[in-house]
Amino acid sequence: MIDETHDLTRTSWVASANGHAAFPIQNLPVGVFSPPGSTARGGIAIGDCILDIGAALEAGLLTGPARDAAELASGRTLNAFLEAGPAAHRALRRAVSAVLASDAPATTRALEGRLLHDAAACVLHLPARIGDFTDFFAGIHHATAGGRINRPENPLMPNYKYVPVAYHSRASSVRVSGEGVVRPKGQRKPADQAEPDFGPCRNFDYELELGMWIGPGNELGSPIPIREAGRHVAGFCLLNDWSARDIQTWEYQPLGPFLAKNFQTTVSPWIITPEALAPFRGPAFARGADEPAPLPYLSDADDAAHGGLALALSVWLQTARMRVEGMAAVQLSAASAGALYWTVAQMVAHHASGGCNLRAGDLLGTGTISGDTAGSEGSLLELTMGGTQPLVLPNGETRRFLEDGDALSIAARGERPGFAGIGFGECVGVIVGQGVR
Repeated sequence: MIDETHDLTRTSWVASANGHAAFPIQNLPVGVFSPPGSTARGGIAIGDCILDIGAALEAGLLTGPARDAAELASGRTLNAFLEAGPAAHRALRRAVSAVLASDAPATTRALEGRLLHDAAACVLHLPARIGDFTDFFAGIHHATAGGRINRPENPLMPNYKYVPVAYHSRASSVRVSGEGVVRPKGQRKPADQAEPDFGPCRNFDYELELGMWIGPGNELGSPIPIREAGRHVAGFCLLNDWSARDIQTWEYQPLGPFLAKNFQTTVSPWIITPEALAPFRGPAFARGADEPAPLPYLSDADDAAHGGLALALSVWLQTARMRVEGMAAVQLSAASAGALYWTVAQMVAHHASGGCNLRAGDLLGTGTISGDTAGSEGSLLELTMGGTQPLVLPNGETRRFLEDGDALSIAARGERPGFAGIGFGECVGVIVGQGVR
């Protein structure tokens, strides 16, 4: 999928896009935004601006398949555009890249006031109606570290290296970056209590994840072969699957998380397309010689060679006191998406392998992504060893888990020599309400 849209030398007449950390012309993610005083509509991030897809259509800048795709992407949700599939997505990307390139006609550049909006002045929305949300457990280092806390002799469950483990979460509580996160309530049973009680979560945690937006779906009863799984993924985002660890510890046996996870999940607003991420694909996670090979329905030579994602991930924390004192957020950890034991294609193929029908706008999470070294943990559960080793922040504050007023953000970036680096934009949530007792 490498083409002229990835050219490192291509620049844009949108000055802020040139050298932009997240949204140079080589990225072009799609999303839904509202300009000041106006209604939600489809847009494309370019530098510090947003291209109004509907305005580009009205100006006659998009023709043929690109126009057809733009009509699907110009409304209040992107579900129809996601469902249109890779050919439509590529057509729109190539056409918009040409419209925004420095060598675009002067008549196009003269339309800047109609085409572009200042991103800082706009409101960003969830890009699609989410029918279903499934969260996987594909980060092997997180699975191992979390298991070691509870099962030091055998941290990984025996099925982990055979099956992409997942659970179904709550689509209705997925929220876009920037919305407050209310501390949930639930049953808690600390080890020193004979009976559970009910109250606000005491061990409030984050999870560093990538999200995958489903494009074309499949019919009920018709599995998706792994070699075709890629065409069913319309794009990626950052995902923070907030976790109430104390509630989870008590409730998850034997059926898994419930109230500990369903209260809120935060995603970044821009859909980073597979085309934009093409330069940052690489080999899948390298399995040891003593590890089981994927079963045939999860095995594909091309996926093994190119199914991995070379993305640098990071987690940042700014406490309420830090904001008052004018202190910037502090980095808690950094990890790589290369630590995912299962590829995106394997997750999609497994999800549909029993006949489950995926639909455009469905959201999948990778599960927490961590590394295997200190400083690469994807959650406070790991960073503080279940709360037993509190973090000491630069201003002297300590954290076992998140406290009210904390702002937690995650970031991702793709870099490769010979290509422009791209980012995902913000994925941030601030803990509000209820307090802890």
